This record gives sequence, C-alpha cells and structure tokens, in this order.
Amino acid sequence: MSTDSTRASIRAVASLAGVSPSTVSRALNSPELVNAETRRRVLECAERLGYQPNRAAQSLVLGRTRNVGLIVPDIANPFFAPFIKGVEAYFRDTEFAVFLADTDEDTATEVRLAEAMVERVDGLILCAPRMSGTRLRAVASKTTVVLANRTSRTAPSILQDFQPGMDQAVAHVHALGHRRCAYLSGPANSWSNRQRRKFLGAACAERGIELVDLGPYEPRFAGGFRAADEVLAADVTAVFAYNDLVALGVLSRLTARGVPVPGKPVPGKPVPGKPEPGVPGESGGLSIVGVDDVPMASMTNPPLTTVAIPVAALSRAAAATMHSMLDPGAPKAPPLPPAAELATRLLIRGTTGPV
Repeated sequence: MSTDSTRASIRAVASLAGVSPSTVSRALNSPELVNAETRRRVLECAERLGYQPNRAAQSLVLGRTRNVGLIVPDIANPFFAPFIKGVEAYFRDTEFAVFLADTDEDTATEVRLAEAMVERVDGLILCAPRMSGTRLRAVASKTTVVLANRTSRTAPSILQDFQPGMDQAVAHVHALGHRRCAYLSGPANSWSNRQRRKFLGAACAERGIELVDLGPYEPRFAGGFRAADEVLAADVTAVFAYNDLVALGVLSRLTARGVPVPGKPVPGKPVPGKPEPGVPGESGGLSIVGVDDVPMASMTNPPLTTVAIPVAALSRAAAATMHSMLDPGAPKAPPLPPAAELATRLLIRGTTGPV
C-alpha cells in the first residue's frame, strides 16, 4: 500500500469517526493516549471500512517492527523443526511476525546473522547459540534477547533439565551389566553438550562405570558414522551419543561392519554381514543411547533408545517469555512452564541390551 492510500484510509476513518487523522493514529498505535469511548469508535469505523495499517509506516513512526527473529543452529536437524514450529504457532495469533535464520552450525555465521537481524526485529530468540559470552552481550545490548538451552547473565534463559534423563540412561545401562562406556561429544562450544557430559559423568561415577570421552564430532549423521570405528577401537560395550543423529550414524556404520546392536545375536541366526577381524561379532555387540527423540529414532531397526527432550515446552516458554518482554500487557499465560515439563526422560527401545 502506498503512503498516499494509507493517508486516505486514515482520513476516511477519521471522517467517519468524527475525529482528526492524528487521533486515529493515536487510537491505533498508542491507545493509552486516547479515551476509551473515542478508541472504541475509531476501531469500529476502521473495521467497517476494512482499514489495515501499513506495518512499514507504523514501524517508522513507533520505532518498532513487530517482528521477532529466531536463529537456530541447523534447520536440517529434525530436533529444531518442532522448536521452530512451536515458536511460529505461538506468535501466529499475535501481531508479531517471526523471521527465521539458520547458522549451519557455524559460530561466525551465527554472529553475523544476529548482528544483521537486530536492525530488523524487536527481539531475538537464540536457540542453542554457540557464540561467545562477549558477542552475546553485544547483541543483547542492541535488542531484546531470549535464550533457549544456553545460560547467560545477560538475557533470560529457558533451559532443559538434562539430569533426570541422563541419570535414567546410566541406571539403565548399568542394570544391563555395562561397566565401560563411551560418550560421543558434540560441539565443544555447546552448552547442551557440556550439560549432557556433566550429568552423564556424575551418574557413571556414582555407579562405578568407566566413561571414555571421544570426539568432538559434528552433531550430524556423518559425525556418528565417522565415530563408530573409534568406538570399536575404544573397547566399550555401550555408547552415549550427543544426539540422535550421531547415534543413528553409529548404528548405520556398525551394521555395515557386521556388529550386532544391541548385543549377542540369537543363537542359530546369522549376523548380518561378516564381522571384521578384532571387532565384536557373534561374541558380543554394542548398546547405543541417543538424545532428543527425533521422529526417525523410533523408525530404525532396531528403534533407538534415547533421552527425550520436551522441545514443545521449550519453544512455547521461549516464545512466551519474548512476548511478555515485548508486550507486557499481553494477556498471556505465565511464560515459564512447571519444571517437570522441561525435564528429560529415557525412552527404552531396541538399541540397548545386556552385555
């Protein structure tokens, strides 16, 4: 819509309501400056005429864009898809639009995108950001920031509780007899990676399990595929992967090498493929535990044992927190869900079994 047609529409609303065009503008953009009866009359006339304010013009006048930026590490990672959908769904019925950006797991790209978006949005939701604390403070000094799965004194953080799921996973493999396990770490600058390793290590130490650290690996299928050979060389009986994609990559490579997952094959049945020399074959195998519970985790053969992340609660809480900061008068539910809704939990499927 052109500026002239926008002004004509404002004048038409003003004429029908019996007020000045400036009063129409105040009633729509700064209702606290207009008495309730006048604002009601203006809104009724605007609706009758089908008037829609020009968002670009409004942003120039008010200094607000009514846009929210959302930056995620990897759109192709199926963990982030429901997070994106959750944020989009929350803002769908508000006056805010969501702009999405993907860093492709690159910290420099993340910083560049964040700095570019601060000029175009009223606030930024950063999901699992990898940038340094200094960079994060610089971004937060220019716009409203909400973090998901990253702690900071600079901005509010919505965090998953990794401890319950990790403790359940370690208790599970311990009950199956595993005493030497590996952790396939993700990005070194990932808060989630550090949290998973922290609680995993504490739970293993409590139960007398030796934990071997391998990696870091890229948090993708290819990373797990590459890690599998190093897992076999480490002489462990169970593997905790940084995420499901890494776990599925390990499962694929072990299958190709003829290593049974989770353990001994059924007597009398052949092992798929021919085990390579020095690799657990008919005499053993490996158990695998992932993290995230992405959709394909339950579709593999065998289906993946994994620590489920309540991503819907995470995304809803991040969006609600941002909304409450940008529009304090919004009649929304409290932004933070009960702690139980952000707790992780173990889902036992087919990739774990007795030593």
